[in-house]
Amino acid sequence: MESVSENDKSIFKKIFANLPEKIRNEDIILVINEKPYTWNAVFLEVNNSTDLGIKMLKKLKGMKII
Repeated sequence: MESVSENDKSIFKKIFANLPEKIRNEDIILVINEKPYTWNAVFLEVNNSTDLGIKMLKKLKGMKII
């Protein structure tokens, strides 16, 4: 799987900032280990640079979302 950079985080944050609040709260963007994650949940993990957040960014990059 691809690695992630600070630029990938920046791209994700720009995409997130432009989303309507309803989409942030309700739309599931990822499923990891059979657990669904909304845009808000992914943002929290990415913003806090958790291991899960890095895994999420890698998956988003692989899906060509970022």
